[in-house]
Amino acid sequence: MPAHSRAVVVAAQTDEPQGIELFLPAGYDLFWSSVVIVIIAAVFYKMILPRMNAVLDERASLIEGGIAKAEAAQKQADEALAQQQELLAEARSDAAKVREEARAEGTAIIKELKVKASEEAERISETAHRQIEAERQAAAVSLRTEVGALATDLASKIVGESLEDSARQSRVVDRFLDELEASQTVASTKEA
Repeated sequence: MPAHSRAVVVAAQTDEPQGIELFLPAGYDLFWSSVVIVIIAAVFYKMILPRMNAVLDERASLIEGGIAKAEAAQKQADEALAQQQELLAEARSDAAKVREEARAEGTAIIKELKVKASEEAERISETAHRQIEAERQAAAVSLRTEVGALATDLASKIVGESLEDSARQSRVVDRFLDELEASQTVASTKEA
């Protein structure tokens, strides 16, 4: 083996990292990697980060605005619901009052109609009694007249004398009718 080759082999053997050096990069690699990272970080920090922050801020404001709108809508819905429930309670109360008033009015009308019907029945009954009494008196007068005429004719025929005198005729008729009523009274008390 030539000396030259041996030097390359020995140099190659001495350049190889050993132990922990296997995991650590070379110094120049660390330097240039750091420079590239700083450049990328500067570009990211100056150009991309402000745009991302603007987009995120815009989204945050939209979300907050949406939340505010939703809260306002919820508040309005709650107020509308409370108002509707209040109106419903008021309507129920009014309906109950109207029902109660209708019942009271119906009861008053029924009482009034009963009173009127009672008064009308009483008036009709009184009118009927008066009419019956008038008819009874008219029948009694008519009967007295007819009975008186018959009694006078009969008495004239029995007695054989004329009873044409009105005073005499009247006395005879009255006496006859009184005796007839007395006999009817006695007969009705015996039956009872």
